[in-house]
Amino acid sequence: MVTTKDRVLTGNKALSEAIAQEMERDSRVFLLGEDVGKYGGIFGSAEKLLDRFGAERVMDTPISETGFIGAAIGAATEGMRPIAELMFVDFFGVCMDQIYNHMAKIHYMSGGAVKVPMVLMTAVGGGYNDAAQHSQTLYATFAHLPGMKVVAPSTPYDIKGMMISAIQDDNPVVFMFHKSLQGLGWMTPIDASQGVVPEDPYTVPLGKAKVVREGRDLTIVGIQMMTHHALEAADRLAKDGIEAEVIDLRSLVPLDRETIIRSVKKTHRLLVVDEDYRSCGMTSEIAATVAEEALYDLESPVRRLAVPDVPIPYSRPLENRVIPGVESIEKAVQTMMKEV
Repeated sequence: MVTTKDRVLTGNKALSEAIAQEMERDSRVFLLGEDVGKYGGIFGSAEKLLDRFGAERVMDTPISETGFIGAAIGAATEGMRPIAELMFVDFFGVCMDQIYNHMAKIHYMSGGAVKVPMVLMTAVGGGYNDAAQHSQTLYATFAHLPGMKVVAPSTPYDIKGMMISAIQDDNPVVFMFHKSLQGLGWMTPIDASQGVVPEDPYTVPLGKAKVVREGRDLTIVGIQMMTHHALEAADRLAKDGIEAEVIDLRSLVPLDRETIIRSVKKTHRLLVVDEDYRSCGMTSEIAATVAEEALYDLESPVRRLAVPDVPIPYSRPLENRVIPGVESIEKAVQTMMKEV
């Protein structure tokens, strides 16, 4: 319950506050990327940071992801703690060599002698008709590659706490923020983009999922926007006497398998909802985990909802069709509850 003493922030303000507090605390932290300076980041992730910390610590870069991510990797290996913003996750193709062959592998290939304490933050998600090259999540693409932690917070509180944890972590962290949860004025406003955020610095541990709704009949695992859709669907289902437990995954690497298994052993059913592509995705990994660890606890087959293996359409009706929503979650649960 929000009281008059609670401070409510949008996702982007929580993110920029986390970065500012860590830059204030640690002089080794700096930010670089396209339009993070005077513009403040096109998603508001660097709002007012240039005025506060100056151009030596908030660096606008050329449109060369390979160049500035490579610069961040080099700085990290020399003891700095850079935050590099890859504006859209969809742009990873032009700089994947830097990310996977260098950022993710240097620590291992140096026998642990060289650390790469950096954050690669990037915007993910559709829902606002920006078509195939600006609407993907690609959670599983990064989660599949060893050597990096990968996180995807879904509330302003977790955005701030997990960003502070990511900056302080000695490992490279891919920090994915969902555009719809930033609270941007040029996007359709949603309640989930705002939340209570303490002013003082705090951390939220990486690698820990969160049960955001207790239930007895079925477990729904969601990531970012899918968590919010699952919560809305669970409220609807409760009116029909179906009590769904909802887990916000939050962290893809490390993956909190224990929380998922514990929930499934209680509810005996599992639905996984993902905004990434269905094949070879997080839904598959979570389903396989449950099959290995809790198969005989299941009373119905595991169900998966995800984006079919097609590019995200520009057309609004088609985009709404391919990205799972409240109605598709509700329908899937109702079907599962009829299965024995």
